[in-house]
Amino acid sequence: MPLESLDASDFTETLLALRNHLEQMARWGCRGFDCSPASLALLQEWSRPPAENVKAPAHSPKETPLPSTGETLEDIRSDLGECRRCGLSAGRTHIVFGEGSPDAELVFVGEGPGFEEDRSGRPFVGPAGELLARIIEAMKLTREKVYICNVVKCRPPENRNPEPAEIQACRPFLQRQVAALRPKVICALGTFAAQTLLDTPQAISALRGHFHDLNGIKVMPTFHPSYLLRHPEYKREVWADMKKVMALLRIPL
Repeated sequence: MPLESLDASDFTETLLALRNHLEQMARWGCRGFDCSPASLALLQEWSRPPAENVKAPAHSPKETPLPSTGETLEDIRSDLGECRRCGLSAGRTHIVFGEGSPDAELVFVGEGPGFEEDRSGRPFVGPAGELLARIIEAMKLTREKVYICNVVKCRPPENRNPEPAEIQACRPFLQRQVAALRPKVICALGTFAAQTLLDTPQAISALRGHFHDLNGIKVMPTFHPSYLLRHPEYKREVWADMKKVMALLRIPL
């Protein structure tokens, strides 16, 4: 494709993929190309959109990389404590904070714990979790290599949708988890995860299928596994989204 035919988002994704490839080559010890930190930093600068194409003001949180706080996941969980910041705490069995690798390049964010998750204290271990595990395996990854968490950390009664006040009470902890992990990609599972992470009222059907930016992290919204259990005809769309994530992470199909 001619360079002049690429739009800004295509150009940015192409450069990001090139940078990720050079980083991998550098880790392998390849010196056939210039994989120096200076060259990688230059590619990072090239991937920034031209000033005239930036719609948001310079102080927008979506355009400003998150500063490194030095905070760990353990620090955040300790600060969360036996949380009573919203009404969901009254009916919970366990807080479901999240689990997986603190060095994960890929993070899955769901909506909230269900019945099995509330009983075990682990995210995505019920029927939707079993489907998510199969998706992760199809991506040639394991649960241990990714990180999995939810927008809200306590189960909403009868698995209802989380209310705005409940999301707002948990949102700072999700943001701190993302800042501590600094993954390359976040997969936002379902409407509430996508809307919370991207601060948008758009529906998941409009958001899925392409990457969005969150403080320099790529976000791929897609349908929630529980939705796929009710509507298996959408599994093809989710797999198309996951293949784009795999391509960005340089995982061969």
